[in-house]
Amino acid sequence: MTPLAWPDLVAEALRRRKAEGLTQRNHAALAGVSIPTMAAFERGETTLTLAKAFDILRVVGLLDERPPEDAQDRFVREAMARWRDLTDRLEPDAAARFPHGWFRFDYWLDGDLRQVSPAELQKILAASVQPHTGWPLFMVRDQQGLSPIEINGLIETWLKPDGFEGVDRTFSDAASCDFWRVAPDGRAVILRGHQEDSQDTFDPATVFDWTLPIWRICETLLHARQVAEHLQTDWARPPEVRFRVTYTGLLGRQLRSWASPLEDLGLPTRPARQGDYSAEVMVGGAALPEALLPTISALVLPLYGLFGIDRLPEARIASVVENFLTSRTRQRRPVTPTAAAS
Repeated sequence: MTPLAWPDLVAEALRRRKAEGLTQRNHAALAGVSIPTMAAFERGETTLTLAKAFDILRVVGLLDERPPEDAQDRFVREAMARWRDLTDRLEPDAAARFPHGWFRFDYWLDGDLRQVSPAELQKILAASVQPHTGWPLFMVRDQQGLSPIEINGLIETWLKPDGFEGVDRTFSDAASCDFWRVAPDGRAVILRGHQEDSQDTFDPATVFDWTLPIWRICETLLHARQVAEHLQTDWARPPEVRFRVTYTGLLGRQLRSWASPLEDLGLPTRPARQGDYSAEVMVGGAALPEALLPTISALVLPLYGLFGIDRLPEARIASVVENFLTSRTRQRRPVTPTAAAS
């Protein structure tokens, strides 16, 4: 870290004040300090309190004030750091490092939750896996090297690629090497590569299937509801779910209905003009699954907007949600495109 050059900082503050057409009196008023204090600052005196100096610097944009990191942001940041540490041991272009992008879902159960041990939490997570897809998010495997483990009171899973540390498995593509973490206080995060990048019919980083986000969001919201039912202390006051989605690697992709060909959009689209997307909602746990449709719509419609979709009839999203809810399978995920949405 570079030492603070106080005279240079004062000189820059003075330059900016004049460039913005502020008098010393104006600057003092905006900073909430007295004119003598303002004058002392501009003389470079170091007797000012740090708080008053910050007030003065803030007016001319010389104070970098990042919002305080909340507990959920810290939980997600630490999970990402852990995932990077794990995957750094792989080859640079390994599919399990998600070289073409990934999506990340995280949620926090905001309410009164009972305290559980990591061992009990692991049982809750096994019971909360959703039965609607062949390769569910927050999958709990019972296999050497792939089973959930406890780390510092958290439950964590990394689905390692085939051959890594002796792991023997069939699938090692980006969509099969999930990383997830869940904390006993109702915090969860999962990271997965784009399923579209594991196909032979088109190149990686070229296609984004519009139905897959709906399936995955459905799955994660219902997972959150199930975990909440196990952890809540008062059935009359179920916790709220703070839910966030993040997508990367979208730039230049075309919006298609590859996983569910019968759900073709039939609308003009364009390649995505930005690479990342993030959105967040709060939904009452008691409102699920009835609130699935409006909640999902609020999350995916701006996502589709990156591809030039200005409007999409709610019935289209409702159809995909219904297909998800009526799908039931515990089978391993097929590799055929038509079954990939499941």
